[in-house]
Amino acid sequence: MKQLEADIDDVKQFWNSRPCNIRHSNKKIGTKEYFDEVEHRKYFVESHIPKFADFENWNGKTVLEIGCGIGTDAVNFARAGATYTGVELSEESLEMARNRFNLFDLKGSFLLGDAENLETILNGKNFDLIYSFGVLHHTPSIVNALSGIKKLAHENSTIKIMVYAKNSWKQEMINAELDQPEAQYGCPIANSYSKEEITNLLISSGLNPISLEQAHIFPYMVEPYKNYEYIKQPWFENMPSDIFGVLEKNFGWHLLINAKPL
Repeated sequence: MKQLEADIDDVKQFWNSRPCNIRHSNKKIGTKEYFDEVEHRKYFVESHIPKFADFENWNGKTVLEIGCGIGTDAVNFARAGATYTGVELSEESLEMARNRFNLFDLKGSFLLGDAENLETILNGKNFDLIYSFGVLHHTPSIVNALSGIKKLAHENSTIKIMVYAKNSWKQEMINAELDQPEAQYGCPIANSYSKEEITNLLISSGLNPISLEQAHIFPYMVEPYKNYEYIKQPWFENMPSDIFGVLEKNFGWHLLINAKPL
């Protein structure tokens, strides 16, 4: 696990400067058209998210999202009938998520805070689902975050987490200095984990990993993608879909974890 010399304030400053997915639409920021396009693009490029989150399953149940960002998964939990709470480090992202819920007439609670102080932020509440997608690899101590998750889980809670996978196509490109972890340069902390490493961290935090799967290789040329054109890199364009699927399953950047409290 690569540990970088940065603290939580560095992480906050980075995501305040450019909230995640904020450039997923060129429509006027904050409009329904903007948010609809952001959602469409996110789930087009990361089509595994709806299945992993299983939004409809949480109707009538309490959901905590750690790192809600600008609220794309959040609105889908709320639309499905969940009692939703989002915690977010970035003030800019949190404000956009709140405005998004107001715009679409959805109910939810939003709290400013970091993933390592969950019990304090939430005053010991328990949740049916604790969900965090693409967040915990950005915090200085994932151990603190996982320990906090354990304290917010009741005996039947489900924990769904995505962290970056060390054994992945993307990590090898980063190691070769041919890629970077995030769309914007300079992310202060972006750790990746092997299945063995994250399993040991979960168990030591009182969480039982039920399943670990890999998904997602970004196949598109970056410059056309910035202009909302989806042109695949030649080596992916010419690859049969079933072979690409095998590549994603074994070397995907997203390590999808389903866990329960021990």
